[in-house]
Amino acid sequence: MPSEIRSRNWPWMAIVVSVAVALALAIVSPADTVQGELVRIMYVHVPAAWLAYLAFGVTLVGSVGYLVTRRLSWDRVAASSAEIGVYFTGLAIGLGMIWAKPTWGVWWTWDARLTLTAVMFFVYVGYLALRNTADESRVRAGRSAVLGILGAALIPLVHFSVVWWRTLHQPASLLRPDGPAIQDPLILWALLAGVVAFTVIYVALMAKRIELHRVADRIRDVERSANRPVAGASVTAPELGGGLGDG
Repeated sequence: MPSEIRSRNWPWMAIVVSVAVALALAIVSPADTVQGELVRIMYVHVPAAWLAYLAFGVTLVGSVGYLVTRRLSWDRVAASSAEIGVYFTGLAIGLGMIWAKPTWGVWWTWDARLTLTAVMFFVYVGYLALRNTADESRVRAGRSAVLGILGAALIPLVHFSVVWWRTLHQPASLLRPDGPAIQDPLILWALLAGVVAFTVIYVALMAKRIELHRVADRIRDVERSANRPVAGASVTAPELGGGLGDG
């Protein structure tokens, strides 16, 4: 029993430890010379954006895996990751708007990075909606796998938009060919700790979502089964005799 408890609780223990470390570094890190205290929003905004890339990348892998193998386990991976990715993309957009208001003077502008991120968000919202258009597991998996592959083309577009087009959005701080642009080591470590913490959260959520999808698939299979018991094995059909005049 103790080993079962440890195996069941370790994801949450890992989340607590990683989030605590990230929070501590975010608190003790200095204010940025340009952004001031607003830099602390980046400790959540940047990891959320990273999680969006990671989650939709895993959706791509799961979609390709399903089309190649036709195993529903790959579809569960793709669907679970897309659900998490939509949440973290929405979080990144919301935090970016909070940062933009005092920095740019507006909540939203049709900047290339912002616009493409919003498009990516709605594409994967559509992916989740598409999954509800079919009850049969393999039909649903096949349709969503195609969109899961096509939608992944937005990931490099979003990331490199600040390089390919003139935008208000600042260039990438971590994923750069010439290395991170952050000079203060404490700010860099705080940002990396946030990325690690969010990645741990993603792994824990993925484990739970895949498990829930597996259970949901089993329930649907039972409901579609023609031989399923109607009211339990102890209930038998009534014996139909003659009319009221028998006897």
